[in-house]
Amino acid sequence: DLFKAVSELQPRGGGGAGGMTMQDKVKRQLDDILDKLPEQFSIMEIEERIDERTPYTSVFLQEVDRMSQLIYEMRRSLVELDKGLKGDLSMTERMEMLMNSIFDDKVPESWDNLAWPSLRALSSWLPDMLARYRQIADWTGDLATPKSTWISGLFNPQAFLTAVMQVTARKNEWPLDSLEIVVEVSKKMDPTEIDAPTRDGAYIHGLFAEGARWDINGNSLDDALMKELYPKLPVVLVKSAMSSSTKETKDVYKCPVYKTQSRGPTFVFTAGLRTKAPPSKWVLAGLALVMDVVEYQEAGAQVAYVAVGSVTTNLRLSARHS
Repeated sequence: DLFKAVSELQPRGGGGAGGMTMQDKVKRQLDDILDKLPEQFSIMEIEERIDERTPYTSVFLQEVDRMSQLIYEMRRSLVELDKGLKGDLSMTERMEMLMNSIFDDKVPESWDNLAWPSLRALSSWLPDMLARYRQIADWTGDLATPKSTWISGLFNPQAFLTAVMQVTARKNEWPLDSLEIVVEVSKKMDPTEIDAPTRDGAYIHGLFAEGARWDINGNSLDDALMKELYPKLPVVLVKSAMSSSTKETKDVYKCPVYKTQSRGPTFVFTAGLRTKAPPSKWVLAGLALVMDVVEYQEAGAQVAYVAVGSVTTNLRLSARHS
């Protein structure tokens, strides 16, 4: 990315003329992150309050554990770097890498290894991390499955979908390996409109379309509007059904769902979306659903950020607006 390359060429020496040095800027950001960083979850305390361990409970416990590991590493590395900047510890290569990442607005490698796939800059990644933390914290309050789960905010969304199939398999005494995920797109854009959890499957939200949009009135896929690169999908009901009961139909497009705009290895599952046009139209349009969209505001317009090396995505965007 051109702008990232330019930022990396900035001088890292002294501030001069009363300006802030690199160390001063990093120290200010470091203090701000530590101030906002929440405490780790007490996994033992949470487990003691669980009466029945359902597949959904297991998923959220895994989320609690992974978020706690991430927060621990973030705090540990930041405190260590803070001591290095103060002169209490000798600066190591690992501490310098962390300092450079913070200065360049990049997610540090040791954090990224414990987190989720993301194309976000550090300044955008941190609020996203806190939002993910809040969803987990809300669950630890009453230990009840959310009315609608922000699936994009999970470390492992595949595990949540597997839980949907496990619940269905146990309820109907069906073999798990004979089930698949099916989706129904609702007419509700805001997850707060969901009054209660569904008895069959689970409501999810946080999906964006790339290459088309969802027409609520027509209850099907439709052409994307101008300047709307990633239109939001309404709340989606995900259920599980026997594979043989969901035959190939001409009015369903099997849409791949990815965690990030880079697609590739971030594939999660395939969602069957209703279409009035032939499915081949959406294949040619490169239609996919994305869980985490990164956009920047430039001159009043939304410009989608695409990771370096994502040549296919760049080509799709160019072709769509040519």
